[in-house]
Amino acid sequence: MRKLITRFFPLLPAAVVILSLVFSHSCANTTQAPRGGQKDTIPPVIVKISPKPGSTNIPQKGAQITFTFDEYVVVKNPKNIYLSPPQVKSPKYKIKGKSVVVYFEEDLLPDLTYTLDLTGAIADNNEGNMFPGYTTFFSTGETVDSMFITGTVVDCSNLKPIKGATVMLYKDQRDSAVFLQRPVASAKTDDWGYFSIRNIKDTVYRAYAMVDASANNVYDPEEDRIAFLDTLVTPRRVVNDTLPELMKFEMKDTLSCLSRKSDITLNVFREKPEKQMLMNKKRTADRAAYITFMSTDTRIDSLWFKNFPPEKVITEFNIPKDSLLLWLNDSRRMPDTLHLFVKYWKTDSLNTLVPVTEDFKLVDENRPKGKKKPAVTHNDTICKLKLTAIPEKFEQDGIILEFEDPPFLGYFDSLSFKSINPKQIEKKEKFSIERDTLNLRRYVITPKVDIQEGYEYVFKVPHRVFKDINGHWNDSTQVKVTKPKDDELSTFTLTLSGVKNKYIIHLLNEKKSQVMREYIVDTNRSLVFPYLKKGAYCIRVIEDVNRNGIVDTGSLLQHRQPEKVRFLKTKDKDTFDIPERSEIEQSLDLEEFMSD
Repeated sequence: MRKLITRFFPLLPAAVVILSLVFSHSCANTTQAPRGGQKDTIPPVIVKISPKPGSTNIPQKGAQITFTFDEYVVVKNPKNIYLSPPQVKSPKYKIKGKSVVVYFEEDLLPDLTYTLDLTGAIADNNEGNMFPGYTTFFSTGETVDSMFITGTVVDCSNLKPIKGATVMLYKDQRDSAVFLQRPVASAKTDDWGYFSIRNIKDTVYRAYAMVDASANNVYDPEEDRIAFLDTLVTPRRVVNDTLPELMKFEMKDTLSCLSRKSDITLNVFREKPEKQMLMNKKRTADRAAYITFMSTDTRIDSLWFKNFPPEKVITEFNIPKDSLLLWLNDSRRMPDTLHLFVKYWKTDSLNTLVPVTEDFKLVDENRPKGKKKPAVTHNDTICKLKLTAIPEKFEQDGIILEFEDPPFLGYFDSLSFKSINPKQIEKKEKFSIERDTLNLRRYVITPKVDIQEGYEYVFKVPHRVFKDINGHWNDSTQVKVTKPKDDELSTFTLTLSGVKNKYIIHLLNEKKSQVMREYIVDTNRSLVFPYLKKGAYCIRVIEDVNRNGIVDTGSLLQHRQPEKVRFLKTKDKDTFDIPERSEIEQSLDLEEFMSD
């Protein structure tokens, strides 16, 4: 029933008006739900709109649109009463009997076609059944514009649809328009990230989508996320309320929602802040702290602590270079407050990068106040380290050795790696150890032996092998790992061709929330994903244009889109199923795949 109501909605007002006249003497005028009987599950229906859709010469001052329903309603989400083109102030409303009267605090503009959308705004008064929505249109001039554009808005990193994004069209093709002006036409996306901007002029537009944090319809790079189309867009189709693209469907009606065609797709990203300044600082331990910056690629000329030689400071930037970890490699007792000086390039009032020196006080908040000394536990006096070996990734990633604080002394020859075969015969095995180039506290241990099923592998760090900057020695620790049994597990092999650039390949879980395997490739090769349990998986391909190993965002003013992300699709899905005990092979031409 609900599908029929929403699918043939344009025919309902006239029909309901006739029926209401026939049965008006027998209907009760009440806001109370009738007692007994089945629960009302049918959403409210519009029986009259005044002025009628398509009306012209609507007055610029004091205009109001009245929607009369077949039952008493409430406005559940006032922000979803949306006027296009938008005004500085959102539309207002008042309830009058079974009618919702929408009015405007600002004057309308002359000779302009407006649309007013109610999707997601209204529910019935008794059961809270949401009204599917309706878009009416009117003009302050002699004619009504009749073209429309549709599309989809997605997140650039995972291609998931974005609900509630504002899609905006501008006739002004200057880059500054989206910062300074409101659009000439706009619409909100639904649960599927889908939008239709209707009753617009047949002309050329520049298209944007924005996740508008302040709901002011003007782009603020520090708060909002943005998307833009590389090319200009012109509407190709004329408004017709029988088209699926202009109907209001239930969002759970998957088949109907997927039947709508998209003219354009907009990939939303968050821009790298243009302004640079030091944002946060914190002392995390006796000899450790961190500082963060507003923008990436921070340029620091020098950094030092008061009363400590500069060479005693150990620093570690993250990959985007907007966060810096700090340690003091000094054995003397640390003061309650450290004075940090940072000389870096900061954005001034003229938006120019200039060198400045700022100093900060870093207080050890963990140090108890007063004369009473805290009890010292064994955990406070050891060099903290962690060994990690994941059976499914052991052959690919080896063993990870990571320290909480940088070690400054280590006897690597004392580390041991051995295998234990099914007969419990032990054998000393060779391995290599290499420090991570991006993390000075992380080491990768790679076995120099073929990993065999049924064998146990043990890597051991003996007592007093490493000494950290706090002067603490490590406790003995070890990790044991066994190659997973192949009985129930499967292998997926992805053979790549057409590799003309550098790519990051991720194997994700079904929800795309966890990276289970990662490869970075720049040549044709086969990628093997072993030891997979039965289930659904995703393959994400990221085109690493600048070859820095991370997914870079876009820039509106530089007309640079975020680095391209694609998901391997099978049968119109971006997930694929792995059965038990199987070996699955898939070929992929990256040049063709990424050009879609």
